[in-house]
Amino acid sequence: MNTTLDLPDDLYQDLEAESALRGTELRELVMSLIRSGLPKRQRGGSPSRQRSPLPSLQSFGGQMHPSLTNAEIEDILTAEEADACA
Repeated sequence: MNTTLDLPDDLYQDLEAESALRGTELRELVMSLIRSGLPKRQRGGSPSRQRSPLPSLQSFGGQMHPSLTNAEIEDILTAEEADACA
């Protein structure tokens, strides 16, 4: 696949100089640099990365907060707004 990149003159000159130093074509150098900056992909095609554990929230008393669904949170917020307006 062919594409056109609009690069600043100084960056293009740096790339040309680096490709000459390495003895490679500019095209090969650019592909190598792009590939090294992309995350590695697993078989499924998605980037491989470690997931962070979800934080657990504790109240001032040290007790764990219950897990709430979005609908339950919406109900609580609606009730609080109704109390504030009453």
